[in-house]
Amino acid sequence: MRVPLYDLKAQNGPLKAQILAAIDNVMTHQRFVMGEEIGAFESEMAAYCGAGHAVAVSSGTDALLLALMANDVRPGDEIITSPFTFFATAGVIHRLGAKPVFVDIDPETFNLAPGRLEEAISSNTKGVIPVHMYGRCAQMAEILEIAERHRLFVVEDAAQAVGARVGPGMAGAMGDVGCLSFYPTKNLSALGDAGMVLAKEGALAERMRKLRIHGSPDNSEYHEVGGNFRMDTMQAAVLSIKLKRLEEWNAKRRQNARKYQERFESSGIIGERFTPPSIPNEGHVFHQYVVRTPERGALQEHLLRNGVGCAVYYSSPLHLHPCFDGYQQGDFPESEAAAAQVLSLPVYPELPDEDIDFVADAVIRFFE
Repeated sequence: MRVPLYDLKAQNGPLKAQILAAIDNVMTHQRFVMGEEIGAFESEMAAYCGAGHAVAVSSGTDALLLALMANDVRPGDEIITSPFTFFATAGVIHRLGAKPVFVDIDPETFNLAPGRLEEAISSNTKGVIPVHMYGRCAQMAEILEIAERHRLFVVEDAAQAVGARVGPGMAGAMGDVGCLSFYPTKNLSALGDAGMVLAKEGALAERMRKLRIHGSPDNSEYHEVGGNFRMDTMQAAVLSIKLKRLEEWNAKRRQNARKYQERFESSGIIGERFTPPSIPNEGHVFHQYVVRTPERGALQEHLLRNGVGCAVYYSSPLHLHPCFDGYQQGDFPESEAAAAQVLSLPVYPELPDEDIDFVADAVIRFFE
């Protein structure tokens, strides 16, 4: 028996007829770029997330880049974010000539620790990018209060958290701007690269609509330089179909996480050698089901040898990458410890109960 970390066929297969019909409709009207499906999907996502405005773009990375461009990030500015995240979060800051300033994480949530935020703020700080890691929202109430007090903008990196909720609202719709990714393995997934920017203010959203088409909505007059950040029409058509299933899929992910929790608790293996993720009452959407163990390498080898798909996200915190100089080992111990210990297990919505038991059994055997 083999259990993959992801099974895209299990999700896309039952929707194949609807997806092909949507693609066929695009083939009929031939508006492959900025067709009417783009505007329809933007309206649907804005309504779903409770955001004022939504701007469909080419990827989650471009969503982050566009958000910073629209907030006038310039060389010399400082943007605070987490060192324990996908590279793009800090990469887009550096790309604009600004400086990523890292703040360590909360070891339970893997998200930026609000209690460490203010000490990183300087006269050059312009904004904060909290990351909702693995599908769990950061502590946004505290982050938003600190940002407002220091007059900083907040761009949520919600690439892994579409549909997640916490006290102040839904992921991506709590800050000034929220950035989503629809990469094929995400909870809401395209058939390729795609992303979205959510915004509270209409003026900011309108500026991003211009910037995503090189700085002009109609290619007639350019007041500033943007980029080519457009989402393909066919991706919007497919995503509109999948959005209707997102709540169901996220609920199934939470259900799968609880089943793992029950198995691990009853086995007695939870302790210093093995820690499963906590399951908060509020809307964690489990983009990843991430366990921690100081024996990560040996556990991963054991699971792969026994047919269980698993992977490490992420094996090195960003402050230790050569492109972000000025930092050294030991600067952010919680992020470094997480990078050395985390391991993702299968949690996708279509995962059968017998596969969950197969994975849990393999984990339990290792620690018994």
